[in-house]
Amino acid sequence: MTESLQQAQPPEAVPSTIPPARWQAAVGVGVVGVAIGMGVGANMIPGNAGYGGVGPSFLPWLCAVVLAVCGLWLIWEAMTGGYRKAGEAGGSDRADIGPFVWVSAGLLLNAGLIEHIGFIVSCTLCFTLAVQGLRRAQGQANTLSGKALAKDAVIGLLISAPVFWAFTQFLAINLPGLTQTGWL
Repeated sequence: MTESLQQAQPPEAVPSTIPPARWQAAVGVGVVGVAIGMGVGANMIPGNAGYGGVGPSFLPWLCAVVLAVCGLWLIWEAMTGGYRKAGEAGGSDRADIGPFVWVSAGLLLNAGLIEHIGFIVSCTLCFTLAVQGLRRAQGQANTLSGKALAKDAVIGLLISAPVFWAFTQFLAINLPGLTQTGWL
């Protein structure tokens, strides 16, 4: 008898983490706002149309238009029933500040030091600190060992050096370096 009563009761309602339609629409409005800002910025880019009528503002305008279309689509989705295929939010219940600090430190140090220590070293440092933050976010405990830091730094160097060389040597775009040769 008690089993039939337990089966007859509806399961406890689990609160949904999917935001209501007005917040979903606000995301779309924000995306349209960013698109308008990009369009204003693209309009400020000086330059005449080059080969085939394409000038330096073409790509920013294209991005602004595509972003505006996506924003309008998000608004339409929100107003006609909400994000239909949105899954429940994943992740932790609360923010983990440690990984955020590691990644933020990498980005801020990169921005602050790139002119002083050059692109390669600055980006290697950024990569190393960001990887530390991402590993901590995954719960990997012993990531601050000398061996792990050296491995991350070498991988960062193997990524940043070819990028630097490609921009400075092949594309003739000046990036901050340690020397005037364009190789470091």
